[in-house]
Amino acid sequence: MNMTSATVSRRDFAKSLAVASVGFAAGIPVQAQPAPAPRMKLGYDCFSIRAWGWKAPQMIDYAASLKLDSLFITTLDALESFDDAYLANVKARAADKGVDLMLGSWSICPTSKAFNPKWGTAEQHLTLGIRLAKALGSPVFRCVLGTRDDRRTPGGIEQRIEDTVKVCRAVRNRALDAGVKIAIENHAGDMQARELITLIEAAGKDYVGVTYDAGNAAWTLEDPVASLEKLAPYVLCTHIRDSMIWEYEDGAKVAWTAIGEGCTDLKTLFAKITQLCPGVGVHAEIISGFSIDFPYFKAGFWDAWSKARGVDFVQFLELAKRGREIPRGQPDDKAYQQAELERSLRTCKETFGLGLKA
Repeated sequence: MNMTSATVSRRDFAKSLAVASVGFAAGIPVQAQPAPAPRMKLGYDCFSIRAWGWKAPQMIDYAASLKLDSLFITTLDALESFDDAYLANVKARAADKGVDLMLGSWSICPTSKAFNPKWGTAEQHLTLGIRLAKALGSPVFRCVLGTRDDRRTPGGIEQRIEDTVKVCRAVRNRALDAGVKIAIENHAGDMQARELITLIEAAGKDYVGVTYDAGNAAWTLEDPVASLEKLAPYVLCTHIRDSMIWEYEDGAKVAWTAIGEGCTDLKTLFAKITQLCPGVGVHAEIISGFSIDFPYFKAGFWDAWSKARGVDFVQFLELAKRGREIPRGQPDDKAYQQAELERSLRTCKETFGLGLKA
């Protein structure tokens, strides 16, 4: 070190101490520098690249190549074996590459149109998921009730919620013993935020929480930011994508998009996650290339939404006023899915400052 610069450095340091001492002695508070906002972990949900058909090891390698912090495996089919040795190897591979793992699966509502008996009964499916999550080091097991089709089943979404609560209660002790929380997603238009909260509270928030999905909020006639604000106390993990919403003659259309290419207020959304859900990371789940209709001007539409709140719908309409029609993409194409995901991750890093490795 150059002696002159060292002397100046020590002199400046001593001067700063003297000034601080005078301030304390005079009772003048010394202005502290505000701490920088913590960075959120950034990862991807494997459904974003579903067309590739990768298994867990390939997914982990891909996450590491993109310098991501985590990977959300949301299908049990990605695991080539449920044996302890295989699961230990997958967990070790992820740890070696610095990638956190989260695990999930699909419907655990036995009366949902989306329920698949592939993994046994709903209770057996949930029990299996909890075991696998623990073995992989995942703090959660993500699952869903169903889809928007369940809103028109006998008893409506309220009955499907009751049926799902019973399944959760049946495995409560297993979840608590494993230290794994059941993270139920607002999925494909099945439940609005207030309905999902009803499920969580009825089952027990000590072992059941929420996988918050920004895109799915738009499928329940909600503003994704307003939905997050309601669900925040229960959120354990996230799936994030953008949505473009626009009006047409019978109502509105919703197209999911890459992050930053829709009309969701993402700046506020990410700020709210940081503020209201400390420690929760962002997993990009990009499902682009198509749109669905919400023909709320047509007779019969509101039969499935009889208990929807007007204020929630007004917020949705405000988004639709800001949106514009976008063209269809190639939702089943490998290259299209990968490009949509990687563009979204770049936006998360470069525009919103997400990711510990960014």
